[in-house]
Amino acid sequence: MKKATTTMKKSKSRSNEAKGGDSPSRLIDARIKDLSDWRGEMLARVRGLIKQADPDVVEEVKWRKPSNAMRGVPVWEHAGIICTGETYKAVVKLTFAKGAALKDPSGLFNSSLEGNERRAIDIREGDKIDEKALKALIRAAVALNTSKQAAARPVRSQKRPKNA
Repeated sequence: MKKATTTMKKSKSRSNEAKGGDSPSRLIDARIKDLSDWRGEMLARVRGLIKQADPDVVEEVKWRKPSNAMRGVPVWEHAGIICTGETYKAVVKLTFAKGAALKDPSGLFNSSLEGNERRAIDIREGDKIDEKALKALIRAAVALNTSKQAAARPVRSQKRPKNA
C-alpha cells in the first residue's frame, strides 16, 4: 500500500512538470535568481555553455531535501549524468560524475582529484572560464556516457547460423 502512495506522488509530480509548474529548468531558473550574486551569474553562464556544448542535454534537479532548503542540485544528463552544479559560499562547483575517466588537457579539474570516479571544477568569484575547454570536457563526458550505453547493449549479428 505504501508503494502505491509513492507511485502516486511521483505521477502527480510528473504531471506538474508537464504543465511547467516545477519543471527542472524552472527550478534551476529559480535557483539562479535566488542566488542574486556572482554565483547565480556563474551558474547561469556554465549552464549556457553546457547547453551549447550539448543541445540534447537534459536538465534535472536532484537531491531535494531539507538540508538544502528543498532546492536540490542542478544536474545535466545525456545517457547518464554529465555534471552537477552546486553552489557554496565561495565557489560554484561543477562535479563531473565520470571525470576521472576524462582527459583534461587544459587542466580544468581542480577539485576532488583524489577520487576514483568524480572530478570537479571549483570556480571562484572573478575566475575566468576557458569556454572552449569546458565545452570540450562536456562533449567528452557525453561521448563517454553514450559509448558506455552502446557497449552495454548486446550486439546482434545480421547473419544467421548455417545450421539454423
